[in-house]
Amino acid sequence: MSTDDRSEGTPSSSDEQPPSDVRPTVVLVHGAFADSSSWNGVIRNLEGRGHHVVAVANPLRGLHTDAEYVRSVLDGVAGPVVLAGHSYGGSVMSEAADGHSAVRALVYVASFILEEGESTSELAGKFPGARLGAALDAVPFPLPDGGTGNDLYIRQEEFRKVFAADVPEDVTDLMAATQRPITSAALDEPATSAAWKTIPSWNLVTTEDLAIPAASMRFMGERAGAHTVEITASHAVTVSQPDAVADLIGEAARATA
Repeated sequence: MSTDDRSEGTPSSSDEQPPSDVRPTVVLVHGAFADSSSWNGVIRNLEGRGHHVVAVANPLRGLHTDAEYVRSVLDGVAGPVVLAGHSYGGSVMSEAADGHSAVRALVYVASFILEEGESTSELAGKFPGARLGAALDAVPFPLPDGGTGNDLYIRQEEFRKVFAADVPEDVTDLMAATQRPITSAALDEPATSAAWKTIPSWNLVTTEDLAIPAASMRFMGERAGAHTVEITASHAVTVSQPDAVADLIGEAARATA
C-alpha cells in the first residue's frame, strides 16, 4: 500500500495517458444522498483526457439489486473499464465487479470497501467521528409486496455541515433539495462479494469527512491493500475537488492499461 497527500489535483498532460484506442472507459457510481450529476466536474476532467465516461444512476434500493443493475451497465461497455465509486457506491461496485473480466481497476472515493459479510451501516459506525446518522430522517414508503420500507434523507438544514462543508452554500442548497434517498435496508444488507481481493484498488481518504471517518477509510484501504491518497476535503469531494478525484482515476487507468 502507498500513501500520498494531496490538497487539490490538476489534470495530467495527455502524454501521460495511454493511447486513446486503449484508454479504458471510466464508469462512475454515486452513493446515497447524491445523483450522477455529483460527478460532473470529474467527468469534464476525464473527458478532457480522452476517456469515455459513463455515470450510472445507482438505484439506492438494495445492495444486491443495485449491484446487479451496475453490473448490467458494465456488461454493456465495450473494452476495459476503470470503475469508481463514491461512498455507498463503493459498496455496490465491490459486488458488481466481482469476477467481471472487463474491470481493470477499482477506485474508492470517500467510500466503503466492504469485506464479505459486512454491511455499509456496520462499517459507518466502526470508528468514532461520523455525524451523518444523527442528521437523517426516515420516511416510510410502500413496498411491492405490500410491506413498508424506510427511505433515509439528510435534513436539508444539516446537509452542508455533515455532507459538503467545503462546497459553496448556493450549490449545497441545490444538492440538499435534489438529494436521492437510500433505503435503510440497502445500508444494512451484508456484502457477499469483495472484488478488491482480485482487482487492483485505489482509495481516496477525505480527512475532513463527517459521513465516513477518515480512520474508517484508512482501515478499509489498508485491509484491501489499496493505493491510498489522503486529501483535505469533505465527504462531497467529487463536487469540491473534482480534479483531484480525476487525477486518482487517471492514475489507476495508467497503472492498469
